[in-house]
Amino acid sequence: MSDEMERWRLILGSPADRCAGGLGGDALSRDAALAWLYERDEGLDGRDVRRAGSGDSVLRVVDWLDDVHRLFPRRTIERLERDAVETYGITEVVTDPGVLERVEPSVALLRAVMRTKHLMNPAVLAMARRVVEAVVRDLMARLAREVRRSFTGARSRRRSNFKQARNFDFRGTIRANLAHYEPETRRISIEEPRFTSRTRKHLDSWQLVLVVDQSGSMAGSVIHSAVTAACLWNLPGLKTHLVAFDTQVVDLTSDVTDPVELLMKVQLGGGTDIAKAMAYAAGLVENPRRSIVVLITDFYEGGDERALVRVVRDLAAQGTQVLGLAALDEDAAPAYDRDMAQRLANVGAHVGAMTPGELAEFVAERMG
Repeated sequence: MSDEMERWRLILGSPADRCAGGLGGDALSRDAALAWLYERDEGLDGRDVRRAGSGDSVLRVVDWLDDVHRLFPRRTIERLERDAVETYGITEVVTDPGVLERVEPSVALLRAVMRTKHLMNPAVLAMARRVVEAVVRDLMARLAREVRRSFTGARSRRRSNFKQARNFDFRGTIRANLAHYEPETRRISIEEPRFTSRTRKHLDSWQLVLVVDQSGSMAGSVIHSAVTAACLWNLPGLKTHLVAFDTQVVDLTSDVTDPVELLMKVQLGGGTDIAKAMAYAAGLVENPRRSIVVLITDFYEGGDERALVRVVRDLAAQGTQVLGLAALDEDAAPAYDRDMAQRLANVGAHVGAMTPGELAEFVAERMG
């Protein structure tokens, strides 16, 4: 069987045996691992697809994870683990000590830890913390680079004799060296490289208030908000606050320097009172014209909708930058109440979805 045919056979499952032929060796083991997970899908009922039998009794989670780590590349492992937890609710991935020893830390598993940590005994919770620490460390390292880029200055149009790779002017260099184009080789000889200057941002005193919805659907945004706040903390000229809410409001600013501890404290789930949270944020604003309030929520208001619109309108009217984000994560693919989001946009809020790096750029541009 060719590699391409084998991949199609693994995608389609055992019903494809009559067309593609049977599997052997590692491919057969891969098929068993995929079947253990995906053949529990209720959508397979009534279709010509073999269903899994006794499931966990045939292959325990810990054995399945061992097979997955042996048989698949890392990107596939992360997808399988995410589907196990988020699609099929196999919570043993984050509550079984044997599994936690083998699991590959990822944002999906961090979300699962946050949702299930109340089920863990202290020993398991300590092991789960390893997942939290590993993911936060990776996110911090990646976001810190983006934050540094955003706050180290913006390129100007002026030429510079200071030759540094990050200030290389690609377009200007091409224009300046067009006379050296060689038609035979279709190449341009660069005899005069161009560089631009970079103006350092003048950072006056600004205030950033991150207001984060901690309902279950916003787990990814809570994670990235904690990491973003930690990266922005103590930047020159910026005072950062982090506020989480459901029906109650919790000021987490004192924990921003330790995002791992902060995330272990967050309680996902419950209702939402966005108006109450925004009223609290408004009370933190010291200088409206040098303040940015970022509301991170799915905009499904369980409290007073008119009060929410009113507090956002008042903030915008006094000169505060109000940014409403339906998602703050690496995918920035939100599901949200578009009607409420539009109502807030109508009274002066900027509404959208961003990655943490894009938020850092937004803040830096407003402060510049």
